[in-house]
Amino acid sequence: MIELSEQAGYKVSDMLKDEENPEKLYLRIGVQGGGCSGFTYGMGFEDEKKEDDTELELHGIRILVNEKDAPLIRGLQIDYKESMMGGGFTIHNPNATATCGCGTSFRTATNEGAPEKC
Repeated sequence: MIELSEQAGYKVSDMLKDEENPEKLYLRIGVQGGGCSGFTYGMGFEDEKKEDDTELELHGIRILVNEKDAPLIRGLQIDYKESMMGGGFTIHNPNATATCGCGTSFRTATNEGAPEKC
Protein backbone atom coordinates (compact mmCIF):
# COMPACT_ATOMS: atom_id res chain seq x y z
CA MET A 1 0.00 0.00 0.00
CA ILE A 2 2.77 2.47 0.95
CA GLU A 3 6.56 2.47 1.07
CA LEU A 4 8.71 3.87 3.85
CA SER A 5 12.40 4.13 2.99
CA GLU A 6 14.96 2.80 5.40
CA GLN A 7 16.12 6.35 6.16
CA ALA A 8 12.53 7.47 6.89
CA GLY A 9 12.11 4.40 9.10
CA TYR A 10 15.21 5.34 11.10
CA LYS A 11 13.93 8.89 11.56
CA VAL A 12 10.45 7.78 12.69
CA SER A 13 12.01 5.26 15.10
CA ASP A 14 14.21 8.01 16.50
CA MET A 15 11.18 10.30 16.93
CA LEU A 16 9.27 7.51 18.67
CA LYS A 17 12.00 7.28 21.33
CA ASP A 18 11.06 10.79 22.49
CA GLU A 19 7.43 9.79 23.05
CA GLU A 20 5.90 8.37 26.23
CA ASN A 21 5.11 4.62 25.83
CA PRO A 22 6.50 4.36 22.27
CA GLU A 23 5.72 0.64 22.13
CA LYS A 24 1.98 1.48 22.23
CA LEU A 25 2.09 4.05 19.43
CA TYR A 26 1.24 3.79 15.75
CA LEU A 27 2.27 6.14 12.98
CA ARG A 28 -0.92 7.35 11.29
CA ILE A 29 -0.53 8.38 7.66
CA GLY A 30 -3.45 10.01 5.92
CA VAL A 31 -4.85 12.98 4.08
CA GLN A 32 -7.25 15.77 4.84
CA GLY A 33 -9.04 18.27 2.68
CA GLY A 34 -7.28 21.59 2.30
CA GLY A 35 -4.09 23.12 1.11
CA CYS A 36 -3.48 24.77 -2.22
CA SER A 37 -4.36 21.77 -4.35
CA GLY A 38 -7.21 20.05 -2.51
CA PHE A 39 -5.59 17.59 -0.09
CA THR A 40 -2.76 17.77 2.45
CA TYR A 41 -0.77 14.91 3.94
CA GLY A 42 -0.86 14.11 7.62
CA MET A 43 1.55 12.02 9.69
CA GLY A 44 1.52 11.70 13.44
CA PHE A 45 1.64 9.30 16.35
CA GLU A 46 -1.51 7.81 17.76
CA ASP A 47 -2.23 5.16 20.38
CA GLU A 48 -5.61 3.95 19.11
CA LYS A 49 -6.40 1.73 16.14
CA LYS A 50 -9.90 2.31 14.76
CA GLU A 51 -12.22 -0.24 13.20
CA ASP A 52 -11.77 1.14 9.68
CA ASP A 53 -7.95 1.25 9.85
CA THR A 54 -5.55 -0.96 7.97
CA GLU A 55 -2.41 -1.77 9.93
CA LEU A 56 0.96 -2.19 8.21
CA GLU A 57 4.39 -2.81 9.66
CA LEU A 58 7.41 -1.35 7.91
CA HIS A 59 10.91 -1.25 9.41
CA GLY A 60 9.42 -2.28 12.78
CA ILE A 61 7.02 0.67 12.77
CA ARG A 62 3.31 0.02 13.12
CA ILE A 63 1.46 2.19 10.61
CA LEU A 64 -2.25 2.97 10.36
CA VAL A 65 -4.12 4.04 7.24
CA ASN A 66 -7.84 4.79 7.33
CA GLU A 67 -9.85 3.04 4.60
CA LYS A 68 -11.19 6.36 3.25
CA ASP A 69 -7.62 7.65 2.75
CA ALA A 70 -6.25 4.45 1.23
CA PRO A 71 -7.21 5.15 -2.42
CA LEU A 72 -5.57 8.58 -2.27
CA ILE A 73 -2.26 7.32 -0.87
CA ARG A 74 -1.97 3.84 -2.42
CA GLY A 75 1.63 3.55 -3.65
CA LEU A 76 2.82 6.50 -1.54
CA GLN A 77 6.61 6.62 -1.09
CA ILE A 78 7.97 8.37 2.00
CA ASP A 79 11.66 9.16 2.35
CA TYR A 80 13.76 11.27 4.71
CA LYS A 81 16.54 13.51 3.39
CA GLU A 82 19.26 15.35 5.31
CA SER A 83 21.03 18.39 3.93
CA MET A 84 23.15 21.24 5.23
CA MET A 85 19.92 23.20 5.77
CA GLY A 86 18.36 20.47 7.90
CA GLY A 87 16.24 17.46 7.15
CA GLY A 88 12.72 16.56 6.26
CA PHE A 89 10.36 13.94 4.94
CA THR A 90 9.72 13.82 1.21
CA ILE A 91 6.60 12.28 -0.27
CA HIS A 92 6.00 10.92 -3.74
CA ASN A 93 2.37 10.08 -4.51
CA PRO A 94 1.72 8.28 -7.82
CA ASN A 95 -1.98 9.24 -7.54
CA ALA A 96 -1.24 12.97 -7.59
CA THR A 97 -1.99 14.69 -10.88
CA ALA A 98 -0.82 18.08 -9.55
CA THR A 99 1.09 19.31 -6.52
CA CYS A 100 1.50 22.73 -5.01
CA GLY A 101 4.82 24.55 -4.95
CA CYS A 102 4.89 24.14 -1.17
CA GLY A 103 5.07 20.36 -1.64
CA THR A 104 2.52 19.61 1.08
CA SER A 105 -0.68 19.47 -0.93
CA PHE A 106 -1.83 17.57 -3.97
CA ARG A 107 -4.70 16.94 -6.35
CA THR A 108 -5.90 13.67 -7.86
CA ALA A 109 -7.97 12.92 -10.94
CA THR A 110 -11.06 12.71 -8.71
CA ASN A 111 -10.68 16.32 -7.48
CA GLU A 112 -9.31 17.89 -10.68
CA GLY A 113 -11.96 20.60 -10.71
CA ALA A 114 -11.23 21.86 -7.20
CA PRO A 115 -10.18 25.51 -7.11
CA GLU A 116 -6.56 26.33 -6.32
CA LYS A 117 -5.96 28.49 -3.26
CA CYS A 118 -2.30 29.53 -3.74
